[in-house]
Amino acid sequence: MRKTLRTLALAAVIASGLSSGATAPALAQTQVLNVQDADIRAFIQDVARSTGMTFIVDPRVKGTVTVASDGPLNKSELFEVFLATLRANNYVAIPTGPSTYRIEPAENAARQPTSARNGFVTEVFRLRTVDAASAAEMLKPLVGPQGVVTANPRGNTVVVADYADNVRRIRGLIGQIDQDRASVQTVTLQYSSAREIAAVLSDLTALPGADGKGARGAVSIVPVDSSNSIMLRGDPDAIQRLVPIIADLDRRAQSKADVQVIFLRHANAEEMLPVLQQLVGQTPSRPTSGAGGQTAEAEPAQAGAAGQKATIARYPGANALIINAPPETQRMLAEVIRQLDVRREQVLVEAIVVEVSDDTAQRLGVQTILGSGKGTVPFAATNYSNTGPNILALTGAIVGQNNLPEDSALLASLRDSAISSLLGSNGALGAVTGTLSGDTLFGFIINAVREDGSSKLLSTPSILTLDNREASILVGQEVPITTGEVLGNANSNPFRTIQRQDVGIRLTVTPQINAGGGITLHLRQEVSAIAGTVTTNSPELVLNKRVIETTAVVDDGAIVVLGGLLQQDEKISLERTPILSDIPGLGELFKSRAREGKRTNLMIFLRPRIIRSAEEAQAVTGPRYELLRQDPALNRKDGSNDLDALVLDYLRANPPTVPPPLPPAAAAPPPANP
Repeated sequence: MRKTLRTLALAAVIASGLSSGATAPALAQTQVLNVQDADIRAFIQDVARSTGMTFIVDPRVKGTVTVASDGPLNKSELFEVFLATLRANNYVAIPTGPSTYRIEPAENAARQPTSARNGFVTEVFRLRTVDAASAAEMLKPLVGPQGVVTANPRGNTVVVADYADNVRRIRGLIGQIDQDRASVQTVTLQYSSAREIAAVLSDLTALPGADGKGARGAVSIVPVDSSNSIMLRGDPDAIQRLVPIIADLDRRAQSKADVQVIFLRHANAEEMLPVLQQLVGQTPSRPTSGAGGQTAEAEPAQAGAAGQKATIARYPGANALIINAPPETQRMLAEVIRQLDVRREQVLVEAIVVEVSDDTAQRLGVQTILGSGKGTVPFAATNYSNTGPNILALTGAIVGQNNLPEDSALLASLRDSAISSLLGSNGALGAVTGTLSGDTLFGFIINAVREDGSSKLLSTPSILTLDNREASILVGQEVPITTGEVLGNANSNPFRTIQRQDVGIRLTVTPQINAGGGITLHLRQEVSAIAGTVTTNSPELVLNKRVIETTAVVDDGAIVVLGGLLQQDEKISLERTPILSDIPGLGELFKSRAREGKRTNLMIFLRPRIIRSAEEAQAVTGPRYELLRQDPALNRKDGSNDLDALVLDYLRANPPTVPPPLPPAAAAPPPANP
């Protein structure tokens, strides 16, 4: 059998000696390698025999190797040649213990413990100026197929796993690249606005160059409003190209006209004009009417150091401001306008008004009468105000019927009074009438009543308004209230004056968004309703009114109770006839009892929400639109919806959509039962 290592010659002489039974240290052994297309597994076995080490060979290790040396090698040199041979064949030796290695493909080396002995190491490079992701992209082509480069943006570090010699080369490259060679330069402007020039330079550097890429990353441009300066940081050559451009733009601003027109995007020119006039010392505007509409006539400001005056006016037709001032003053005013002319946040105020009331009444009374139809018998009667009907009115109609002609006006008046008394009664009535002898009349009426009534009022007014802008909503009706009446002489020229008063639910609110996230609400909540007339014969109305006017601080989206009223009224009355009502048993016929109770519970809840963007406004509109859309009165049998048809036909727009629900992890927990 042909030996695998045919030319492996042992040229070393091992000298050993024994002293006191102990083995002396072995001298260095040397070998000469000359291997041609040998099986790699046999090569590993012979190296293990020569070096005294243990190798665990992965089943994937296969192939042949060729090694040639021109001189003898000791154990250390032989092991280094062995590692280099494995690396040349994409294999690596991983240490697993003392003098023990595991040989496997190099593609798994990055996942194994590293050691300088096996030649495969892992190192972490912390970068100071260069971005970790950019550095990783640059280093990936420099590592072998078995190497790994990973970027950690949070710590701005790069992890490199590769052979030790290659990692040393990468370390040197990173040391040369990771250096801050950027320069910083500040350019102070005299006539232009720093923010305006910075925006122009940002757009200019974003334009593609000869290589098709922008140069935005080469220079960082930061405006400094306090000193009207621009800070440039980046490549020195790129900065030197921008400095002349800044100086040229600033110089051109000096020679431009002193009149500037600024069109506002969000703010109101009429509201902003007095603020700007106060800044330049200008007399407030006096509105005048002209052929072109309302204009602003303003007194010029006092002369400045250069003898120039500043004048500010507005053009209502375009919501624009016209500034006539020196360039420096123009720049200052333009900066103020820029900070004020922003999209204002809105506040949606939602309220719930709940009022529950219970009314109870109990009455029991007995009325008696004794008299004569012709006035020959003495008259006696008991009549009470807390029961009905009026027995005297009924008796008067009976007596008038027997003694007055049919066409008598007095008889008609007596009949009307009796009928009104009967119609105004409620409950159970029991009456007994008759004659004792001749024209002597007697009678009594028993009235028993029990009333139970309850009512509830549920209302949800809501209103959307700008920050620091008052808004009001009224849901109700106008009720005429008499304020004066004149009959004139003999009713010759009667007239009555009335005033219409709003009755219903009114919400007036002025929200103010605080920097801490809360909302200060200056509000007035009014709930009014018609309670009826003052008396049966009087047309004047009685209005129930409940008003809350307060200032409160509420967190965004929080629900608070704005106010409440718990009212309970009870009225007990007893009317009786003296002496007769004290008779045991029989005295109940000479008494009238009444008991009335009323309980009212009123609560008002409030929830303000800040609307910062158009998306949030749509998120609020969608669910309310869908709630109204589900009303059966708006849905037809063919599946169409009247509300959707109205939006499509009249507004020429798509109906609002309900935003998708939150995922289960982000959804808010259900509220607990109160």
